[in-house]
Amino acid sequence: MQILAVDIGTGTQDIYLFQSGIAPENGFKLVMPSPTMMIRRKIQEATALGEDLILVGVTMGGGPSTWAAEDHIKAGHKIYATPEAARTFNDDLELVRREMGVEVVSADEAANMNLSRIELRDFDYPAIVNAFSALGADINPQAVAVAVFDHGAAPLGISDRQFRFDYLEDRIRSHNRLSGFAYLASDIPPFMTRMKSVVDSSPEVDCPFVLMDTAPAAILGATLDPKVGSRERNLIANVGNFHTLAFRMGPTGIEGMFEHHTGLVDQARLDSMLAALADSTLEHAAVFAENGHGALIIDPTPLPLDGGDFGAAVTGPRQSMMRGSRLRPYFAVPFGDMMLSGCFGLLSACADLLSDLSEHIQPALDCKHSSVAPWDAKS
Repeated sequence: MQILAVDIGTGTQDIYLFQSGIAPENGFKLVMPSPTMMIRRKIQEATALGEDLILVGVTMGGGPSTWAAEDHIKAGHKIYATPEAARTFNDDLELVRREMGVEVVSADEAANMNLSRIELRDFDYPAIVNAFSALGADINPQAVAVAVFDHGAAPLGISDRQFRFDYLEDRIRSHNRLSGFAYLASDIPPFMTRMKSVVDSSPEVDCPFVLMDTAPAAILGATLDPKVGSRERNLIANVGNFHTLAFRMGPTGIEGMFEHHTGLVDQARLDSMLAALADSTLEHAAVFAENGHGALIIDPTPLPLDGGDFGAAVTGPRQSMMRGSRLRPYFAVPFGDMMLSGCFGLLSACADLLSDLSEHIQPALDCKHSSVAPWDAKS
């Protein structure tokens, strides 16, 4: 039995092939450039050649690709985009036209344009299958799980940050577990446009398809580190390239959380927010006023950080920001690989959502997996 897990971030896409009967440490894995970084490179190549561009495809993650598009236009070249592709830059297409200078055209118009064409998509299932196949690994998964950061399409006039945080709070209050941020493809809310675009652009996936938010996936994966998982209560931060999310976890589930933009905080501010989340004094208004998303306290019972051998557990590609922190951080390494925390979290979410596969997944994640060698395993 196989499950393909793909955690799509800003810098990298982290890919893991789970196979029943194989220790998780022996699973096949790839850490490759993220799709937005790949699009960035293609746009930069067009800029160097002085070419106008037409962007087609679906809504995907922005950041580096957005900055490259802005530079391309500033260099005097044109970018046309279909509406779905243009929403990669902003859900407000009028803003995309007015502030970026991207010319939004219909799909029919785009089809008749004789320009260099770039297709936008976050998840390229055939490319991943071909990459594994070229290295001697055949993929025939019984489930596919993908994590992306999805702001959600806020209604015009509503703050993107507040809309995102309202969504997080709603999921926590209604589910109160990290796997509550995962969906079967058919259950994705209509406003989660990036998740829906992953599904819409992946007709090749003919098995159960699970989508999840990246930060909860990474934090769920971090709980699979034995040092973290052995504790009844934990403070866990995912320091991502763009966003930092921290969750306080306890026996009843999520006790509190905050989300901020990584580029707007330093170690001192992270320390203070984490400490305030631990003692239940962190206020939503204070985080939001700093251009963060906000904070939420569910259980006001303080979590002492001065006991045990670490205060806060940390994961994420910018975890080095916490080195030397006064909170005595522990850098979680589930199954020996921090970069795959999100993939392991996706697997844990699959165990919750896909009951028929849980019996294969859960024993492995509980470290009760078979010691069968990878070349002898029957997957």
